[in-house]
Amino acid sequence: MISKPGHDPEVSLLAVTVDLVIFTVRGDELHILVVERGIEPFQGAMALPGGYVRPGETLDEAAERELREETSLEGSALHLEQLRAYSEPERDPRGRVITVAYLALGPDMPPPVAGTDAREAVWVPVASVLGGGTELAFDHATILRDALEHARSQLEHTTVAAKFCPEPFTVGELRRIYEVVWGFKLDPSNFRRKMTRAEAFLEPTGEQRFPDVGRPAALYRRGSARFLVPPLLRTAASRDDAHVHPG
Repeated sequence: MISKPGHDPEVSLLAVTVDLVIFTVRGDELHILVVERGIEPFQGAMALPGGYVRPGETLDEAAERELREETSLEGSALHLEQLRAYSEPERDPRGRVITVAYLALGPDMPPPVAGTDAREAVWVPVASVLGGGTELAFDHATILRDALEHARSQLEHTTVAAKFCPEPFTVGELRRIYEVVWGFKLDPSNFRRKMTRAEAFLEPTGEQRFPDVGRPAALYRRGSARFLVPPLLRTAASRDDAHVHPG
């Protein structure tokens, strides 16, 4: 969407876009959705999905539309929140473009569908992108790093981790989400105690899952709480793990 500057010569034409950082866990790895750009600038490069805000759209509506176009999922099926705005004057070679980044989290999602300006849409491991195996166009690597840190912090203080889990799920499956996003192992007993005692986080279904090996595991669904009370801080969780598993 282009906003006209009026009669002030010091005000330049301004474009507003939304970019989506869409996280999911696939094969015990945190993945992000990226697209291959089909047009200039950065034609052929990988980038976060996104696009211009259309006339008559709010930012949230634009983000939900882009999410629907790229994943075939409605925003209501995922955790979708505004991350922050990025406004560096030279961030886009097309001109003055401010983007508002959104963070989306959800369980293992279907194969993505490329939007109108993309040749291909694929899930790639976040570690591959941050490790330099997949370079992102524009300032999208910065947006990704910010989104990852925000997601990690959200797991400490909110119940958003359960959004990664298809219902019903076990405490072990929830613990694996924390381990994948945070990047270190957690002690199963400590984690179970903290999660099952957290206020309105987990709601027992009264059913169990029977694995091929081991004991049956109780099944849960997401509770009504939005915030994790008490919080599960990364510093404390890593100390617990180091105490139980020295070296």
